[in-house]
Amino acid sequence: MLHDPNRIYVFDTTLRDGEQVPGSQLTTPEKLIIGEALESLGVDVIEAGFPISSPGDFTSVVELSKLVREPVICALTRANKGDIDCAAEALKHAKRPRIHTGIGSSDTHIKYKFNSTREAILERAVEAVKYAKRFVEDIEFYAEDAGRADNEYLARMIEAVIAAGATVVNIPDTNGYCLPEQYGAKIRFLKENVKNIDNAIISVHCHNDLGLATANSIAGLQNGARQVECTINGIGERAGNTSLEEVVMILKTHPSIGLHTHINTKQLYPLSGMVSRMMRMPVQPNKAIVGRNAFAHSSGIHQDGVLKHRENYEIMNPEDVGIDQSEIILTARSGRHALKHHLERLGYTIDRIDLDQVYQRFLELADAKKELKDDDLLQLMGAKTEENFKNGLAINTLQVTTGDQEAPEATITLSYNGVEHAATAIGNGPVSATIKAIEEIIGKHIEIKEFNIHSIHGGSDDVSKVDMRVVYDDKSYMGYGFSTDIVRASANAYLDALNKFI
Repeated sequence: MLHDPNRIYVFDTTLRDGEQVPGSQLTTPEKLIIGEALESLGVDVIEAGFPISSPGDFTSVVELSKLVREPVICALTRANKGDIDCAAEALKHAKRPRIHTGIGSSDTHIKYKFNSTREAILERAVEAVKYAKRFVEDIEFYAEDAGRADNEYLARMIEAVIAAGATVVNIPDTNGYCLPEQYGAKIRFLKENVKNIDNAIISVHCHNDLGLATANSIAGLQNGARQVECTINGIGERAGNTSLEEVVMILKTHPSIGLHTHINTKQLYPLSGMVSRMMRMPVQPNKAIVGRNAFAHSSGIHQDGVLKHRENYEIMNPEDVGIDQSEIILTARSGRHALKHHLERLGYTIDRIDLDQVYQRFLELADAKKELKDDDLLQLMGAKTEENFKNGLAINTLQVTTGDQEAPEATITLSYNGVEHAATAIGNGPVSATIKAIEEIIGKHIEIKEFNIHSIHGGSDDVSKVDMRVVYDDKSYMGYGFSTDIVRASANAYLDALNKFI
């Protein structure tokens, strides 16, 4: 049935199971934005919603069916005709529709949820699959609470629903109960004891109540499952679902497992941030793969090791998940190597300064501030970056005029290599005019890619910090400037960047 027996199909349920977190519901337009991003990420199946549950969910499935063309669009139902009718209607516009129906398989669910018997539940499961098959060819059956189900009964159920037309069989550890060895053995038991198992794909759907969702999912894949059901950031009911980014990166980092996905991993970090913002669910800093601290180092020993050779303390390249680079956090635990790294990044020539002396001042400041940023380092070094560059550009005078009835105009004099230069320019704002005047003096247009203004302490009379990224000759350079005047701070930042390559 599978063209590539080692390919893992990624079934994303962020928009269905992930959205069941209280206070994290999405509007249909928000679901469409995330749906397009999931398609770009390369997921194989998007579970778009539970159509019978609400008019909003029904509409979301309809609109996602119209918008998304490559992934399978899946709609959840219970094992009854009303649910299935509603799902079929919602999926009418889908290029590749799938109905996901099912029922409980554990004795606990059979007795206490359905007040029924094993035989009656088995009959309902088969009827639901056969009925859904009238509408679409692709039918996924979920055996809810399979993690706690008797394996022999579970095998009977799976064999029966495959015979009825199920193309995918989902073996959920609904309550996150299983240990990885138990769950892997359950999947292996089905592979070995369900005679028609090769006519369907086995899917794993694990919850994280004991923190084992990812481990259980990997165990299931290693034992024969070929679809994994997961969510961005591992969001979901209670303690959440299997984290998509964790499973994908485990398979990528351990090629010896012999399994792979079609996920574009460089989109993982941006999509994680999008889902976090839209669903108002912050990602914990120490979250694997996409947490703020996942590629951050603050221990001096770790910083020294990772600066010497990244793989000393990183098993993944941050760029592979969409993060530009590792972060070396400066604290009182940081060593000289980390401090030198940051000072060089800011443009200081280290052999011109007494690193030991600076390091002692750094430790005093770090003890007081706990964590140091670029502006702290610039203040530590005197905040006069032009003095640290031989023959650097430096402002002598800057005058700006602006008003409601006149275009902003800037006149600036710069010293360069002992010679004073002056220019006047007009811009669409005082900062723009100042930058144009500087460009006139240097005779080059330098593209500004990022421009940020910050208040260091807060208040109307505060010192402003500007950080700016410019691009020259296909290379990026950061500049930093300080002043109580935002225009002057911007000019300082621009010159700071220029001094690093002019």
